[in-house]
Amino acid sequence: MLSFNADTVERRTLFVEVILPLAISKAYTYRVPFELNQQIEIGKRVVVQFGKSKIYTAVIYQISEQPPQGYDAKYLIDVLDEKPIVTANQLRLWEWMANYYLCTLGEVMQAALPSALKLASETKIVKNTDTTFDKSELNDKEFLILDALDIQPELSVGDISKILGQKTVFPVLRGLLAQGIILVSEEIVEKYQARKKTYIKLSAFYDDPENRKQLFEILERAPKQLDLVLSYIQLRKNQAEISKADLLETSGSSAAAVKALIEKEVLIAYEKEVSRLQSHEEDLNADLNLNEVQEDALSLINEQHQYNDVSLLYGVTASGKTAIYIRLIEQYLAQQKQVLYLLPEIGLTTQIIQRLKQYFGNQIGVYHSKFSDQERAEIWQKVLSGEYRIILGARSSVFLPFQDLGLIVVDEEHENSYKQFDPAPRYHARDTAIALAAQHQCKVVLGSATPSLESFYNAKIGKYGLVTLTERYGGVQLPDIQVVSIAEETKRRTMQSHFTSVLLEEMKAALSRKEQIILFQNRRGYAPVLVCHTCGFSPKCMHCDVSLTYHKSSGQLHCHYCGYRQELVAACPACGSAKIEQKGFGTEKVEDELSLIFPEARIARMDLDSTRSKNGFQQLLNDFEDSRIDILVGTQMVAKGLDFEKVSTIGIINADAMLNYPDFRAFERSFQLMAQVAGRAGRRNKRGKVIIQAYDTHHRVLQQVIEHDYQGLFETELMERCNYHYPPLYRLINLDIKHKDQGKLYQIADYLAKVLRQQFGDRVLGPEAPLVSRIRNYYIQTLLLKVEKKGVSVQKVKTNLQEILKKFEAESLAKGSIIQIDVDPY
Repeated sequence: MLSFNADTVERRTLFVEVILPLAISKAYTYRVPFELNQQIEIGKRVVVQFGKSKIYTAVIYQISEQPPQGYDAKYLIDVLDEKPIVTANQLRLWEWMANYYLCTLGEVMQAALPSALKLASETKIVKNTDTTFDKSELNDKEFLILDALDIQPELSVGDISKILGQKTVFPVLRGLLAQGIILVSEEIVEKYQARKKTYIKLSAFYDDPENRKQLFEILERAPKQLDLVLSYIQLRKNQAEISKADLLETSGSSAAAVKALIEKEVLIAYEKEVSRLQSHEEDLNADLNLNEVQEDALSLINEQHQYNDVSLLYGVTASGKTAIYIRLIEQYLAQQKQVLYLLPEIGLTTQIIQRLKQYFGNQIGVYHSKFSDQERAEIWQKVLSGEYRIILGARSSVFLPFQDLGLIVVDEEHENSYKQFDPAPRYHARDTAIALAAQHQCKVVLGSATPSLESFYNAKIGKYGLVTLTERYGGVQLPDIQVVSIAEETKRRTMQSHFTSVLLEEMKAALSRKEQIILFQNRRGYAPVLVCHTCGFSPKCMHCDVSLTYHKSSGQLHCHYCGYRQELVAACPACGSAKIEQKGFGTEKVEDELSLIFPEARIARMDLDSTRSKNGFQQLLNDFEDSRIDILVGTQMVAKGLDFEKVSTIGIINADAMLNYPDFRAFERSFQLMAQVAGRAGRRNKRGKVIIQAYDTHHRVLQQVIEHDYQGLFETELMERCNYHYPPLYRLINLDIKHKDQGKLYQIADYLAKVLRQQFGDRVLGPEAPLVSRIRNYYIQTLLLKVEKKGVSVQKVKTNLQEILKKFEAESLAKGSIIQIDVDPY
């Protein structure tokens, strides 16, 4: 950054290059009004006009005295910040992401900053109905905005600019946002909810043993209430606090009895925020002690961090990895460093969040998209000021303005949820976290029971350190896994609906022992495909090249790509036949048929549809943990971050669907999913049972899952990847070419493929139609570039690719087409 003397700076003509939250290929230059010269600084936000009339918030990227070449620089409108809100390290990370993932700085900025920090003229503003304020304390401009919002509930920043009669409305809006009086409407989303539990205690009067006799006399004619009080007194001998659920279960009483005693002021109910974990050997409190294996692992990580910045902690499910993370975090907090703890999906890992919050308290900030925009902006400021020492977050938390980052933990590093697919930047949070660590010169721990092949390969070749935990914490055995043949049972006619006799027997036994069951079916909806028995017609989405999925809960056919819906067809629109058959099955159908087989069991479903409602996911977890659900049916959601004491049986309904998916990672992902789902069983003092149903029972991946043989999977997969030029030995760059005209798309894709082959030769594959060749009325063709890591500069390949695409976009043939680049398309 340029340095200026305060006496001379005021009259010097300065120019700033700014990053706009738009997909433009370079920074844009503006002239600084003399009166703002002393306020500008790299990383501060400024208000600028771009285009004919659009107003945007931009970030200062460079300061100079050189005017732009080829166009006249417009003036900055205003400087928004007293201090920079984007650090130098962040800007370097943005540059790395733009170069690595072949996107623009503006696209990175758009993903990085919370909406409240990047208001534009199109941004919609609404009044916050949950906040009370005194209108008399507002200034004239603030009053005008609130008055207008009373008449029209939603206004754009452009509308507000017209109401106030001025371009610079951002300082006014910033003040209203800071007070919580207004909200950014597109960011009003449900907030993360901590879990609360109801506890019961005796009133102070009756808690005195001398007054108990009086209580027993009062309840003499209410035997159920008396039994409940006696159960409470019995439980109090061993527990300091008694939850309502425990009291009802022990006493066998009803909630009505508890309510009656509360109304009589005998019992008092109170709520308390609690961890989602049951109390057991690994509870996290001030006296947390690692066992010998964990201590050795911790020492080895610290030793490796002396010469390796990244370590992979490979530990089987329930081996106590979280406790090791906690000890590592403590070490870095003692050095006054900040810590980033990455989780694949916040909503699916509430147990870990509650566990760490219970342990570290107010030093932790949680950052993810389920918070309102104002909360995320507040966390941004607290990280910038150093108030938050630990951040728990999903992938977007890599963008936060860390001041002194010492450690990054990437938990479940193999998870596909770390990959951003749309829009750009299409980054992977694990890889970005390693680049972030390099900016801060800090250490990284990657943790998983089923590591990605890339990470395990890097550990094997010495690029990363490797620490292994082969036993579960407390000596609990790994689950017993059994594969059952669907084909054999179908032949013997022992199948009942989609369930083998072996799985049903295990479920009956578990229910009789009052244990819980999880069933995994990686497909939501009721029936994935409807087919006319007479002519073979199948209803398809009018915007996408996919069959519509029937959802019984809505009674409609859904497209899972664009959201299109239509009513269920009673007769075939092609031939008029009423014989419409349902093919395949999703979680809804599994849930429906289980209710017929086990009418007494309490069954629930966990998938994207059942967890859409406010706090839907948390409520399901609460009910399952409190034993209000006997059987939980779910998609891959059930494989992530769940830890329940009473789960003894796991059923995988159809393993073949995962194994036969047309993707080079299908075997790796299948192993990871099955191993992670299996890891939910028997996580305390009893060995769990896992039943995997499949047609191909001798598939090598199933044998590797049974034997918990990750090493075997790694070796066989690595050989395949080497032979067919896939990661981790090769780098992939995927190009999706889209156009609304299918004929023109073929011309464009063929032409582009020829140009790329002239430069890269047989490293270019395609064009080919992807699995879904039309989405939202855009036809798609895919080109795949495979680049060997040894002997080739991947960065040079990317530079050449960008130059080719830049030239192509200027040609008339490219008109109407969209090209999406995905580097490392995981």
